[in-house]
Amino acid sequence: MTTDVLTTTGVPSDLEAPASLPHAGPGVGTIGIALLSAAAFSTSGSFATALLKAGWSPGAAVTARIGLAALVLAPPTIWSLHGRWHLVRRKAVAIMLYGLTGVAGCQLAYFYAVQHLSVGVALMLEYLSPVLLVLGYWVWTRRRPSTPTIVGAAVCVAGLMLVLDVFGDAHLSLTGVLWGLGAAVGSAGYFIIAGRADDDLPPMALAGVGMAAGAVFLGALGTIGLLPMRASTNETTFVGHQLPFWLPLGALAVLSTAFAYFTGVIAARSLGRTVASFVALAEVLFSVLFAWLLLGQLPLVIQLLGGLLIVGGVILVRLGELRPRAETAL
Repeated sequence: MTTDVLTTTGVPSDLEAPASLPHAGPGVGTIGIALLSAAAFSTSGSFATALLKAGWSPGAAVTARIGLAALVLAPPTIWSLHGRWHLVRRKAVAIMLYGLTGVAGCQLAYFYAVQHLSVGVALMLEYLSPVLLVLGYWVWTRRRPSTPTIVGAAVCVAGLMLVLDVFGDAHLSLTGVLWGLGAAVGSAGYFIIAGRADDDLPPMALAGVGMAAGAVFLGALGTIGLLPMRASTNETTFVGHQLPFWLPLGALAVLSTAFAYFTGVIAARSLGRTVASFVALAEVLFSVLFAWLLLGQLPLVIQLLGGLLIVGGVILVRLGELRPRAETAL
């Protein structure tokens, strides 16, 4: 196995950083899976907003979301672990961290962030996770990332600022900023653990068991009163129509969570954690597209320019990931 820019040493075996790229390199199909995952994740805001406006608390919405998703993933998870349940015991620490950070923590922190910040600023903070990964690599290994990787990270951040129109009606709150940064840390944890290309735990098992762990954790917090739980059976308003609450809730659980996380794990293992995290920035672009199609909010020219910058940043990061691999091969 060749050494690449994200390989680290001295990390406990359960959390050892994965190889950044698979042996054969990702193909068009893998990029397509990553984009499908980003598109599925991007629908969560619309579905969740319908529930929150109908009287759901963030804690109840997130717990119901991942709890139902865990039930949906249970049959294929059990099938994927047939005869290999020992892997769950051996990978218990990684699975728990995945469920608590990448699933429960990330989603809960984001839902609370949007209560104090505009959606644009909250998303901007959450999607600092790719930059956190680059900086984390730099601090952990004391090795400077390649110049294309650093430049790509900066270009992606600049693109996000334009896509989200952060300087338009942004307003800042210390509480909201802290929740947003918490979402970024959770997102980074998701890509670190999901991106273990050398992990023998099936992607479905990681997604399913991790989802269940996150749901149990949030349920426990709600039971002891640390996490407010308020649900409602009132009808919801979605795309101008009155719908029963279970329709957006079901879509949130199946499409935005179960499908999105499972395909996200597959993409992260093939692309590597850093590249996958940057490709996931497409979620913001899909959010703009869905806002246009469902809400009639046309993208601004500056947002389209930001999208081009994000694509350019991803390409630069990809080049930065390939350079050490090519040098090692020589």
